[in-house]
Amino acid sequence: MEPLVDTVMEDPRWEGSLPPLADSAARATLAALCLDPARFEIVVMGCDDARIATLNAGFRGKPVATNVLSWPSQDRAADAPGGMPKLPRGQADHARELGDIAISYDSCAREAAEQGKSMDDHVTHLIVHAVLHLLGYDHADDADAALMEDTEIRVLAKLGVTNPY
Repeated sequence: MEPLVDTVMEDPRWEGSLPPLADSAARATLAALCLDPARFEIVVMGCDDARIATLNAGFRGKPVATNVLSWPSQDRAADAPGGMPKLPRGQADHARELGDIAISYDSCAREAAEQGKSMDDHVTHLIVHAVLHLLGYDHADDADAALMEDTEIRVLAKLGVTNPY
């Protein structure tokens, strides 16, 4: 089985842990939405707070560290608040790039400790969250947030991760 996720390591603290966590979380997310993981590709960069703050400043105008960022390959947002995003469909015989994700080790470790969660569970949640963003989910308003959180909870339950909300 070829990996769904191509992992780029900019911070060596991610070595060994991020590739399997990211691949498992991405596969579970796609499968929960009846999408064949074999048809898609995602790039996940494991970095630190300094790098993610630079990315956040450049792409979102917010020069602060954050836990995870995502860049969808195309806009798949729903037409109405709380509606299902336009999930990718199409030819089953070739992969489609869903987008890119960056995740900061520093922010993840700090948040996991503050919230009393394991690092693996927190990272899994954040990757599921980011993959949903790549698929057009958002939390800009209450209806969108409810759909996204319900989907996250369902995917995480299948991975043995307790409800993070």
